[in-house]
Amino acid sequence: MKWDEFFVTGEPAIYAADVAIVMSIIGIVFVLTYFKKWKWLWTEWLTTVDHKKLGIMYILAALLMLFRGGVDALMIRLQLALPELNILNAHHYNEVFSAHGVIMILFMAMPFLIGLMNVIVPLQIGARDVAYPFLNAVSFWTFLMGAMLFNIAFVIGGSPDAGWTSYFPYAGTEYTDGVNNNYYAIALQISGIGTLLTGINFLVTILRMRAPGMQLMMMPMFTWSVLITSIIIIFAFPVLTVALALMTIDRIFGGAFFTVANDGLPMFWSNLFWIWGHPEVYIVILPAFGIFSEIISTHARKNLFGYKAMVYSMVGIAFLSYIVWVHHFFTMGNAPAVNSFFSISTMLIAVPTGVKIFNWLFTLYKGRIKFTTSMLWSLAFIPNFVAGGVTGVMLAMGSADYQYHNSYFLIAHFHYVLISGTVFACFAGLYYWYPKMFGHMLNEKLGKLSFWIFVVGFNVCFFPMYFLGLDGMTRRMQTYSGDLGWTGLNVTATVGAFLMGIGFLIIVWNIVWSIKYGERDTTGDPWDARTLEFWTQSPVQFYNFAKVPTVDRLDFFWHMKKTGQDKLKVEDLKPIHMPSNSGVPFISSVFWFIGGFALVWSWFGLAIAALVGILICLAVRSFDYDDGFYVSVDEVKQIEGITGGDK
Repeated sequence: MKWDEFFVTGEPAIYAADVAIVMSIIGIVFVLTYFKKWKWLWTEWLTTVDHKKLGIMYILAALLMLFRGGVDALMIRLQLALPELNILNAHHYNEVFSAHGVIMILFMAMPFLIGLMNVIVPLQIGARDVAYPFLNAVSFWTFLMGAMLFNIAFVIGGSPDAGWTSYFPYAGTEYTDGVNNNYYAIALQISGIGTLLTGINFLVTILRMRAPGMQLMMMPMFTWSVLITSIIIIFAFPVLTVALALMTIDRIFGGAFFTVANDGLPMFWSNLFWIWGHPEVYIVILPAFGIFSEIISTHARKNLFGYKAMVYSMVGIAFLSYIVWVHHFFTMGNAPAVNSFFSISTMLIAVPTGVKIFNWLFTLYKGRIKFTTSMLWSLAFIPNFVAGGVTGVMLAMGSADYQYHNSYFLIAHFHYVLISGTVFACFAGLYYWYPKMFGHMLNEKLGKLSFWIFVVGFNVCFFPMYFLGLDGMTRRMQTYSGDLGWTGLNVTATVGAFLMGIGFLIIVWNIVWSIKYGERDTTGDPWDARTLEFWTQSPVQFYNFAKVPTVDRLDFFWHMKKTGQDKLKVEDLKPIHMPSNSGVPFISSVFWFIGGFALVWSWFGLAIAALVGILICLAVRSFDYDDGFYVSVDEVKQIEGITGGDK
């Protein structure tokens, strides 16, 4: 193997990325060494099993991936701003839009939401941690190593270039014989293992670790959304695992599951991918619905309208998500009866989704609304998501889909759904729960400024794409002729994309500014909220609750405040059992990374050595008899600030 086959060369942007990566590593090592933070990094973060710290790391990784995926998006829009540009050549353009899709969905949206799940769900149900703290750490580190493996592809070996769906035959070795798409198969496999473990962990946590008295129909709506999402993950991600395993066998070991040249079936991949892929859409939408429900209810100062209807509608969406996948290939030669069935099943999803829209609107009706930044994101979600949903119903019509399919109309539709549904929710949840993570507030003026710039930019960017699609512009095209009349709309979309980028940078600046100047939350309940996570301090104590509450109704914390039951008594305190930290999850994830990288390059000796390392980590864990530790009553009293009888 030659060095120029190992390192990507020939692109100035790649050389700049190489320099940035090296300088970043040097900077991180220098700061940790200069301030003597290596031990702190190891004991507080790399070995932690605290669900709150793991959640924060998920969110930080997601923000980093949002920057990376956003830069890819801006490169795409620059390339398409004017006719016949060559800012990105055809091959590099394929790599950029492929990476953009994978990163935004799997390495930005999912970890951001899983991060919020980690921080908030145990608090909402009155638990001191998740059911399996060690497994939670394994989940995070395998996700992160999968994400890092995918991201190094653009400087070592080359990025995957078959789209985020990686359709065969193009993803096969007949058309892409380099290692590019090996990264896709291996990195997503490693990351997907972490997500599957997360689904199992949160299902058990919610079903078995709720506070005494908290029945299912007393759970906050965000917890309900996570419960249903966990079930979808458990049923959907094994399909992706199998599909990626078969892809790996095809690409690295010469198999023929999807390879046309050896009588493989490319449509087999398409079916497996979308049997996972469409439930995946709801894996990132349902938690967002839960976030909006909490924020709208709190800031309208009302209980959530139609609580049971909201729960049943989410269950209906989860069920229907498994019988709609064929709408992704209406134009690929299915029988009319098949297209009709999946067209109807797709349209049916609009019914439970519409129920939720009306629930939120009726919650707002006659509410005393507080227009905080998180509430603005939640309110903006409703009309923008409806626009995406209505165009989704249009796409659900099998015959009409022949016009819309693979056009920019489709691009506009799924960005309206995923950005307004998921990204708006991530930002809303970040502002809403930020004090619980860090103990201080984000600046509301900067928050509202970033909101307006981002939302205006979002509509300026994607609304013109509906018309581009109807006018014949197809997705994935690298350039176009000026005679087609698309220039004005593409320039407009590019301006909108940069406005979104500015909005995101203001959010980042808000985080940095607020670290030093942000208002400190001394109450633990800055929004006058309704759910139990706001009964804790800001930031939350490592043991979550000094006394686990006994719940007897929905919105129990709201009732506690109104009746004066939120006071903590000394006689209620008992020693608290907590799990010990462990370095095994992090160390094993390093072996996963090494093994994955070795498989990408078919270095089987190194891959086997990494497998041995993983097995040793499993053995070490199997013989680990550390049962955790207890927090004494005196330490709890000191942390809670209790000096007399009550707090």
